[in-house]
Amino acid sequence: MSITVRPASLTDVPAICRLQSQELGYHCTLEMTRRRLEDILQKPENRVWIAETDGRAAGFVHAADYDCIYCESLKNILAIAVDYTVQRQGVGRALVCAVEDWARECGSAGVRLVSGTDRQGAHRFYEACGYFLRKEQKNFMRLFDAPAPDAAKGEGHG
Repeated sequence: MSITVRPASLTDVPAICRLQSQELGYHCTLEMTRRRLEDILQKPENRVWIAETDGRAAGFVHAADYDCIYCESLKNILAIAVDYTVQRQGVGRALVCAVEDWARECGSAGVRLVSGTDRQGAHRFYEACGYFLRKEQKNFMRLFDAPAPDAAKGEGHG
């Protein structure tokens, strides 16, 4: 199987939306995916690549700069998804390599990512690519235009 990795464009919105829903379980619409991708592609600190097999989008990866005070500059894989029909055939590795190549070109110290605790297959994949588990953590979020999930249940903070 031949794998080609190329920068994403707005014509990839349907494929990215499908992969986000099908492989990552994220609810998304074409409209939202188009709006977000359009914004992301205009930011030089972000990159999105598409992996194609036989002329069809088989996966994507979104990465961005990761700069903080306590470590050297890194690239951060924010999302990666590979169509289940071509998993374990090199598509994911090709996408990770695209991010790693970008990181090297920029002089970054490496690449980081976070992965849900339930994604055991993904964890094995990252380890096979040479990544190591640095720490386990919880992921917190606050959305300004929506009530916090616990607030809707009447539960306290903490």
